[in-house]
Formats: sequence, structure tokens, C-alpha cells
Amino acid sequence: MCAKKAFVYAAIALAGLLTTAGWSQQQQISGRERGQVLDMLHDVADDVRKHYYDPKFHGVDWDAQVKEAKQKIDKAETMNLALAEIAAALDTLHDSHTFFVPPQRPYRHDYGWQPQMIGDRCYVVRVRPNSDADAKDVRPGDEVLAINGYTPIRDNLWKIQYMFNILRPQPGLHLNLRDPRGGESQADVAAKITELVHVRDLTGNGIWPLLREIENEEHLMRIRYAEVGDDLMVLKFPTFFFPESGLDDIIGKARKHKALILDLRGNPGGSVDTLGYLIGHIFENNVKVADRVGRDTKKPEVVKVIGHNHFSGKLVVLVDSQSASAAEIFARLVQIEKRGVVLGDQTSGHVMEAKEYSYQIGIGTVVFFGASITDADLIMSDGKSLEHTGVTPDETVLPTAADLANERDPVLAHAAETLGVQLTPEQAGKMLPYEWPQQ
Repeated sequence: MCAKKAFVYAAIALAGLLTTAGWSQQQQISGRERGQVLDMLHDVADDVRKHYYDPKFHGVDWDAQVKEAKQKIDKAETMNLALAEIAAALDTLHDSHTFFVPPQRPYRHDYGWQPQMIGDRCYVVRVRPNSDADAKDVRPGDEVLAINGYTPIRDNLWKIQYMFNILRPQPGLHLNLRDPRGGESQADVAAKITELVHVRDLTGNGIWPLLREIENEEHLMRIRYAEVGDDLMVLKFPTFFFPESGLDDIIGKARKHKALILDLRGNPGGSVDTLGYLIGHIFENNVKVADRVGRDTKKPEVVKVIGHNHFSGKLVVLVDSQSASAAEIFARLVQIEKRGVVLGDQTSGHVMEAKEYSYQIGIGTVVFFGASITDADLIMSDGKSLEHTGVTPDETVLPTAADLANERDPVLAHAAETLGVQLTPEQAGKMLPYEWPQQ
């Protein structure tokens, strides 16, 4: 077992980190498989007892929850349902960073469209070209009224995605939609399922597919930027996983501009170290980020400035409902220290510090699985935690359904306007467009 300190990714993003031999997830569970799931529950539950930051578990009777999960696993009819009981036990802690990472399926699964909360409504924000969703006329800007009968709201959309992407992938989803003109419709959208190679030949030509996958992942996680004359740079941070040397180069370019827009929309968080790198490059003085409150300790987290190579111009930070963890910490710090302005949507409120635990069971055929377990709450210098509340922007700026449908970005355009730079929503929408992962 190994652990890594991090402001952990959202559960959805962790799915691809672990691999396993192919299990028949939908077929009736065997006695051997049931025993394996019970072993998984035992391993994860034991580490929660040892390492969860609140030894009282917020008043939850953890042993009783584990006992109930065992009983339900004994009665589960499929592997998916059995694995879901481990996730359900962890969910009783109501903690954004404590969750189960089940064994990866022997296939890559893609529904071909992406939902997002914008304000209090859920919308389709992207549709993959040539997907079944595209063929079924699902379009950006459609309001999502229900997904397989579940009504998405801010409190449950991530759970719906976790269930249908991680715990119980479906061959397709039934959607209830409302288009920008107000017309309602239904669509049955099939997922694209691509079988994965269970055993890789890493000799000769067999290594090249693996290297291409790694390069594709690094490409999607890279920092991107756009320059608007001498006055403005826009930096897009997809995650908080990047080397300090790369950030040095980017900030060096940013220092040539009067203003910087830091786009953290859709950023699920990342590592503590990376957060520190960014803070050190943006703030002029050493800054206290938060008090790290663990099981037996309370420790202030202070970041020292980098020195001469920090950006000292005007700053606007963009956030949305998918900005989480380290992205939220940074945005709130900008507000508290009055370093800049935060624009966009209310953030997700998924802000704790956790460790990732990886496990394996079996001999010969080995099954890998994992868990994220919170080991500290983070109390900002205003005395408040961001968990379950998130960051309220200084100014709420939201795209409309028509903006989504026409690939306009009024949030970025408005941010530029506040900095004295004219940028139309159409121009902003084309500046740093979304990139789909390769299939």
C-alpha cells in the first residue's frame, strides 16, 4: 500500500489511475468475487479508522456502517452492486475527499457529452463530435432535467457522475432535456465502449501505445495561455499538477503584461506543492494559506514568495461549479488577501486535504483498487472552511444557454473588459477551446 499527500482530484478524474484484470461487472457475482469485495471493504475501512482526520467521524457510527455494508455485500447480485456498497459506506461521512476508487473496468467508457451546473441549473456544456449524443441531437445549451430519472442539482450531480462513470457504468443514459427555446425532449444516448489491453507487451513495438496514452494525458493537463497584445495574458490551468520549472517560464511571460486572467474553471485541484508554486509566483509577500487541522494537530500552512520572478500586475481569477479543492483555496486566498478579483460561478465546495491509498488483492490474477481518505480540514484565515460552501465570486457572471449553444464565453470577455481590454464573447470562446481526450 502507498499513500500520497495531495489536494486530491475529484473522484471522476481518479478512475483511470488504477488497472485490473477484466471482471464481469454486470453478471451474477461469484463467491470468489464476493470474498474479494469483502476484503476491499476491510482494507479501506481499516485505513479510515486509522487515518480519518476526525476520530469521531462527525458522529457517524463507523463500525455500524461497515457492518451494514458487509451484510449488503453478502446479498448483492452483481459485482457493481457489491462495489457500490463500499462507496455508500464512505459516503455516510459526507466528505468530498473520502471516497472509494473501484477496480478499473477492462474497457474505456465515454458517453460523448458532459453536464455542468451553471447557477442552479444543469446544462449540456459539450458534445463530442460524431458521438451517439451528437447523432441524437443532444446539443450544448440543452438544460438537463433528468439523467436516468435522477434530477441533477448542485448537491448530487457529482454523485450521479460518480455512479454512472465509476461505480456502475451504463451502456447508455436516458436524458430528459429542454432546449434553449423551451422545447422538451428525451434522448437515449449510447456510450462508446472501447476494450482495453489487459496485458501489455512493453518490449519492441508494444510500448508505443502506452507512451502515446501518457503523452495524450500530459498534453491535456498542460498549462495553456493566450496573449492579447501587451496588456493581457490569459492562463488556463486544467489541474494543479505541473512542475515548478514550467510555471517559472509561464510567469516570466506573464510579467511582460499589465494584467493576468487565471482561468481555473473546470480545475478539480491537485497537489499541495503545485498550489504552493502558484501562490509563490502571484503574491508579493509570504502568505498564510490556511490552518491544517488534522486528527491530533493544527499547523499553519505558509507559502514563501518566489522572489523576483513573481507576477505583480492586475489579477482576475475565473471559477465555476467544477472548480474544486486547490482551485478553490487559491481563489479564496486571492479574495482574503485582496490580491485580485474572482469572477464566475459558485465553486463546488470540495475542499479538504487527503491521501490516496492504493491496494491490491489476489495471487496470480491481481486486482488493484484504491481510496482517498481525508486527513485534514483546511481553515482559511477568516476562520472558515470551504468544505460544502465553496467560494462565492466577487461578481457572478454566467453563460446563458444561448452562449453555450453558440460557443461564446461571456465570462472571459467580461473579465477582460474589467481589465480594460476589449474581447467579444465570440473571440473569448475561440481563445482556449476545450480539447477532447483521444479515444
